[in-house]
Amino acid sequence: MKDVPSINQIQDDIIEEFAAYDDWMDKYSYLIELGNDLAPYPEEHRTQQNVIEGCQSTVWINAELQPDGTIAFDGDSDAIIVKGIVALLIRVLGGHTPSEIVDAELYFIRQIGLEEHLTPTRSNGLLAMVRQMRLYAVAFKSIENK
Repeated sequence: MKDVPSINQIQDDIIEEFAAYDDWMDKYSYLIELGNDLAPYPEEHRTQQNVIEGCQSTVWINAELQPDGTIAFDGDSDAIIVKGIVALLIRVLGGHTPSEIVDAELYFIRQIGLEEHLTPTRSNGLLAMVRQMRLYAVAFKSIENK
């Protein structure tokens, strides 16, 4: 079995990390820091196909099915806070199987207060990112089952 923490363990870690900050300016700074720590996004992945529709800023997310049956995500955004959100989603969902991703309840978004501290358009963008990552998982799951 792989030594990757479960999606819920990762979410719990993120909730704990955000609880260390008292106000939202500090939490935004932490989000920006997470975005800055993302691996550089390959130029060849900056395609229209990888753009997330429904986001106010430009967001790219790419997914690749790994030989071990897990999905590796990479992503980027031209907005610094959104890039941090991309980093969080990749951290939570990356390295897991399509079934784990499809079945996951992403409660960390609500628990850290992200939903209520985003503008409505950013909130819609967040939902669009989650939806796209789940669609990748559904697509890979259907390949897996053939």
